[in-house]
Amino acid sequence: MHTLKQAGIWMDHSKAHVIEFNNASADSLTIDTEFTHQEKEQSLSKSENIMHNKEQQKQGEYYKKIGEIIKGYDDVILFGPTDAKQELYNLIKDDQQFSKIKIEVQQSDKLTENQEQAFVRDHFSKQNNL
Repeated sequence: MHTLKQAGIWMDHSKAHVIEFNNASADSLTIDTEFTHQEKEQSLSKSENIMHNKEQQKQGEYYKKIGEIIKGYDDVILFGPTDAKQELYNLIKDDQQFSKIKIEVQQSDKLTENQEQAFVRDHFSKQNNL
């Protein structure tokens, strides 16, 4: 019997917390966007257009990193307080590489690490009827 690999990803536009769910524990990993405040200031001093281009490029790289992680799972819940989760979902939903992965999107508040883990545990426990 194949055991489902499940993960919750709390994310906003600057970082993502990947919380792997299994019955025993919840392991987590953090991914940060590489578009720092300092880079934003430097780009903005040159031109607002350059800043937006650089920001979009870094945001694309950030979403790509998260997408690569999602490929390792069968079932994923994207959650968080901003539109970042929906933007990521919109980028990957039509990609064939993600066609066998169940991906859900849910709004949540800004949460502590323990609350994030509880959110993921509750979501998959209900889904798995544990």
